[in-house]
Order: sequence, then structure tokens, then C-alpha cells
Amino acid sequence: MPLKLVVLSPGKVKEPWLVAGLEEYVKRLGRYCRVQMKIVADEPDSIPMDLILRREGERLLKQIQPQDFVVALDLKGLAKSSEQFASKMMTWFEKGGSQIVFVIGGANGLDSSVLTRANEHLSLSKLTWTHQMSRLLLLEQCYRAFRIINGEPYHK
Repeated sequence: MPLKLVVLSPGKVKEPWLVAGLEEYVKRLGRYCRVQMKIVADEPDSIPMDLILRREGERLLKQIQPQDFVVALDLKGLAKSSEQFASKMMTWFEKGGSQIVFVIGGANGLDSSVLTRANEHLSLSKLTWTHQMSRLLLLEQCYRAFRIINGEPYHK
């Protein structure tokens, strides 16, 4: 069974340069795995934050199957080096039946229901990134992880 990465997040990417970056890393990752970007509708900022989180969380959870291995991107999650991430990623593939679902929250983060469903919590950095930028950073790190796993050169 081929490896598959699913990136699940609310809201479309609008900036052309980000779209181009995402497309580039999906193409690069194609040597190692399939990548699926799943986007759910985001909520307007004009409603209360707890309602935004709940509604987006419900939409995200509907896209997750019971057998899925879910990694939530979470500021409170564990930060890893690229080498540690590569090692963890292979473990996650084993646990997830060759598929990992990465969940990235919207502008307000992830609802507690999504965090509870996640099998692992990962922090990309202590810095705050937009949810759209986080998609690109995640794909870049996944690509770097595959390079490390396969003993191929990568930027240190």
C-alpha cells in the first residue's frame, strides 16, 4: 500500500505564491507518497471564537475516519528536530496503515474535540504561523523527512 499524507484544514489558500509553494512540495513529495489536501469551510471572524472553533472542529472531524492516525498541529505539541520528525513520521505511518492525517486549525486554532481525537500533537515552532503558511512548512518538513529516511542529502 503506498504511503499517503493527508493535510486537513479550514480555509482556502488565496496567495498565489503560497499556492505555488504548496504545489511544488506536493510535486516533490510525489516521489515518496501521495498527498491529499482536504479543505473544509472556515467561519467568519464576526462570530464568537468558541462558535468558530466548534463549527470548524465539527467539519474537520467529519473528514476523519475511525482508523485514521491523526497528528494535530498544536502550539502546545512537541517540537522536534527534522531527524526526530523523520523517525516519528515512519512510526506514524506504521500505526496509521500507511496514512497520516495532519490537522491544521484555522486562524483561531483547533477545537478541543479535534485535539482530543488526535493521536499525536506536533508543534512546528514556538513561533506563531498563519494556518495557510503552516501547510507549506509542514509539507517542506515532510519532504525533508523523506530525504532523511532515504539517506538522501538535505539542507541542514
